[in-house]
Amino acid sequence: QSLRDATVIALDKTGTLTKGRPELTDLVVAGDFAEAEVLQLVASVERQSEHPIAEAIVNAARARGMEPDTVQHFEADPGYGVAAEVNGRRVEVGADRYMRKLGLDVDVFAKAAHRLADEGKSPLYAAIDGRLAAIIAVADPIKESTPAAIRALHAEGLQVAMITGDNRRTAEAIARRLGIDKVVAEVLPDGKVDAVKGLQAEGGLVAFVGDGINDAPALAQADVGIAIGTGTDIAIESAEVVLMSGDLRNVPNAIALSRATIRNIKQNLFWAFAYNTLLIPVAAGVLFPAFGILLSPVFAAVAMAASSICVLTNALRLKGFRPPIVIEADEATAPEQQVPQAA
Repeated sequence: QSLRDATVIALDKTGTLTKGRPELTDLVVAGDFAEAEVLQLVASVERQSEHPIAEAIVNAARARGMEPDTVQHFEADPGYGVAAEVNGRRVEVGADRYMRKLGLDVDVFAKAAHRLADEGKSPLYAAIDGRLAAIIAVADPIKESTPAAIRALHAEGLQVAMITGDNRRTAEAIARRLGIDKVVAEVLPDGKVDAVKGLQAEGGLVAFVGDGINDAPALAQADVGIAIGTGTDIAIESAEVVLMSGDLRNVPNAIALSRATIRNIKQNLFWAFAYNTLLIPVAAGVLFPAFGILLSPVFAAVAMAASSICVLTNALRLKGFRPPIVIEADEATAPEQQVPQAA
């Protein structure tokens, strides 16, 4: 019932709009740093992280025949970056806000950062021994089903918002590509609840769609939490609605089914009340003084049964519900195909 009244659908980006499997696309070094050396050091540090972006960097290094080295004193600063010592060298990797926190100026990479962000890629920075060493870009492929899902949500009259930790320029580039209405960018992992509260403060009922551990508080905060079935157990436990697959097209389908169900309930309530309002007075003899008409108990029983049959038959019409987007069985179980990224 709450899902039927939703006016804003807020979507987490990584793993919901995207496949959650980023790929390293760019590595631009500064000054006298060597690309191979930087990648080796960064991959060594990122191997200690469980973040999908870290996995992408490690995979890229291994694809070039590099094996990460042993690290010491590994530190993770959620929402900012990671740091460690590799072969006696201090290596720090993270977002631009992490570099600023370290007192490093990233403006030397401003032109490259703008280009990468406009291409929908997420720029990261690496610092070695306290010096800014490189800008690194990763791109998380958009799920093939995402554009159709966004169009279907718009067709249902809903606003679509995206909540992401990406910098604003990257987030807005992705939003333009997908036709998303609102962007809440540069959100730290523990800031998704505040992002949902901000959307709720603007008015309307907010449904949040997510799949990760960090999404669980936001799923609980939203008026309706929708968990992707391929997500983490804690996200599924925190949500009111669980989609059995990772296909985002099931979100508009779930909303359409909710609206059809409530519409059916209202029809049944109307006819049940109308039927009983009309016939109960007749059964009570209201027409007898004027017309001498009484309702036989036999006919009353038949009429009562007919009322129940009508309500049940109308409810069974939901078995013929046709979702806005029909997903074939083989399509639902097949792996997502990668949507090409901007060069």
